[in-house]
Amino acid sequence: MIVTLIVVCEVGFWVLLAAGLALRYLAKMRRLGAAVLLLEPLLEVVLLVVTAIDLKNGAEPSWKHGLAALYIGYTVGHGHRTIKWLDGHAAHRLGGAPAPVPPPRYGMARARHEGRVWLGTLVAAVVATVLLQAAVWYVDDAGRSGSLQSWMYASWRAAGIHGLVALTYVIWAKKPPVKERKREREPVRVGR
Repeated sequence: MIVTLIVVCEVGFWVLLAAGLALRYLAKMRRLGAAVLLLEPLLEVVLLVVTAIDLKNGAEPSWKHGLAALYIGYTVGHGHRTIKWLDGHAAHRLGGAPAPVPPPRYGMARARHEGRVWLGTLVAAVVATVLLQAAVWYVDDAGRSGSLQSWMYASWRAAGIHGLVALTYVIWAKKPPVKERKREREPVRVGR
């Protein structure tokens, strides 16, 4: 049941997102579109409540409950950025707004961007850990909660790996191609 609900929440996320953006930019109902987009977090609340009820009713804590916690953590850590990114593209394609500024491609600006994305993963790991630890306390049986604890380690492994990848952008900062570097150095000529 939990896995089905996770799938329903993921599909619901994209359906609400498409509906909200369509209302904002195609139907020109900006407030209603924003209201639909604000319904997104309710999906995670439903998933959290159903997971807690499932555990309360005596379900054996398993990978499904861990996956639900990671899904909620990921949505908290990266959901806002994802919606903002898609909203910018929808505003450009459907609403006539200027194209969104792409993330920087080179140097320390790219490293800072990757660091901010990694912070979202860090938030996801913290949220997942808090939810999983709450579930461990809720179950209150060390013999039954081992799988939940293993998901805590999984969330921190993912955050650690992502952190190492983000760090590579600092250590080996990519330089712009030679043509772009020359263009940056050329003086701007004004007048005749």
